[in-house]
Amino acid sequence: MDTKSIRVQAPIALSLLAGFLTGCAVDGGQQGNQQSAPATPVVKVESLDTTIYQDYVANIQAFKNVEIRSRLKGFLEKIYVDEGSEVSQGQPLFKLNDTEYASEVARCEAVLENAIADGKTTALEVDRTKLLVAKNIVSETDLEVAEARLAAAESKIKEAKSLLQHAKAQLSYTTVRAPFTGRIDRIPLKEGSLLDEGALLTSISDLRQVYAYFDISEQEYLSIVANDSARTVDFSMPVTLTLANGTIYPHAGTAEFAENEFEESTGTISLRALFPNPAGLIKHAASGKVSVPMQRGENLVVHQKSVFEIQDRTYVYKVKDSGTLVMTPFRAGPRVGHYYLVEDGLSTSDTIVFEGVQNLRDGMTISPKMTSLADHTLAASGTQ
Repeated sequence: MDTKSIRVQAPIALSLLAGFLTGCAVDGGQQGNQQSAPATPVVKVESLDTTIYQDYVANIQAFKNVEIRSRLKGFLEKIYVDEGSEVSQGQPLFKLNDTEYASEVARCEAVLENAIADGKTTALEVDRTKLLVAKNIVSETDLEVAEARLAAAESKIKEAKSLLQHAKAQLSYTTVRAPFTGRIDRIPLKEGSLLDEGALLTSISDLRQVYAYFDISEQEYLSIVANDSARTVDFSMPVTLTLANGTIYPHAGTAEFAENEFEESTGTISLRALFPNPAGLIKHAASGKVSVPMQRGENLVVHQKSVFEIQDRTYVYKVKDSGTLVMTPFRAGPRVGHYYLVEDGLSTSDTIVFEGVQNLRDGMTISPKMTSLADHTLAASGTQ
C-alpha cells in the first residue's frame, strides 16, 4: 500500500469522527433540554365557598334509658323476654312469686269487710240512741259516746281500704312491665334467683332517637353564636355525626344547649345533639364525633396534591411566567376535604404546580399545562 495515500485518508477519517461526535452531543443536548422542561399541570390559587367544621368527641345516649329494678323482695319466678329483644310499653317482662302478696290482699279484704260490718253496727247503735234520747230514756252523753264509736268505725274502714290498696299495689309489683317501648339490655339474673328490694333486673333503652353530648369552650361558643342565624332564644344548630369507624352517619342532627352556664373548672358548656335513629344503628353509650359548622364563606385553598412539607413547614411550587419553579412556603389553615385553607403566603394571582411535586425541584423549568379547580362548597373537619 502507498504510504502517502494512508497519510491523506487519516485526517479525513478524524474529521468525520469529530463531526459525528459533535452531532451526537448536539442531539443529546436537545434531548436534555426537552427532559428538563416536562409538561406539568398547574392551577391558579382559587377562592372557594367553604364551610369549616370543628369535631367534638361525643358521648351518645339513648333518648330514654332506665334501669329496671325489683320493687319487692322475693323469688324471680318467670322471665318473659330475651336479652336484646324489642318490647312495647306495658308488656310483662318478669314475674316474681306472688303467693305471699296475694295472701296479704285477701287478708286486707277481710279486714275491710269486718270494718264495714262494724261500721254498720255502730251506725245502727247511733240511730237507736237518738230515739232513746228523744224519749229522755238515755242522756245526751250516751249519744255522744255512740257517735264517737261511729267516727272510730269509719276511720277503721278508711284504714282498711288504704291497707288493701297498698297490698294490691304490692301484688301488682310482682309483675314487672316495660315502662316504655324500647330494647332490653342484658339480664344478669336467672329464673329462681332470690331478689332483694331494688335488685337490678335489666335496663331498657328507647333508641328511636339518640342524644350526643359534647362540650365546647367559651371562645367556640362565641364563634358559633356570632352567626346571626344562631342568635335566638331557642338556640338550635344543624350538625353531623361521625361514627366510631369513621363513617358519616346518614341522618343530620340538631344541637341545642344542655346547660345554661359554663363549668368553672373547665370553662366549657355542654351541648346535646338529637339524631333520628330509625334503624337502631346507634346504641346507648356509643361514641362518635359531632361536627359543628364554625365558619362559612370564601377562602383561598390549595389542593393537597400541590402541597409538600419540610420540617413542619408547608410549601408549594410557584410557577413564574418563564416556567421556572420557586419553592414557596405558606401558612396552611385547617384541612378542608382534599384541600388546605391558605392563611398567608399565597394569593389568587399565583400559579402553582397542581400535582407531581415529588418529581420537581426548586429552580427547575417546566412546560406549564393549565388546569382548573371546580367551584364547589367544601366541608372541613378539625379535631378538638
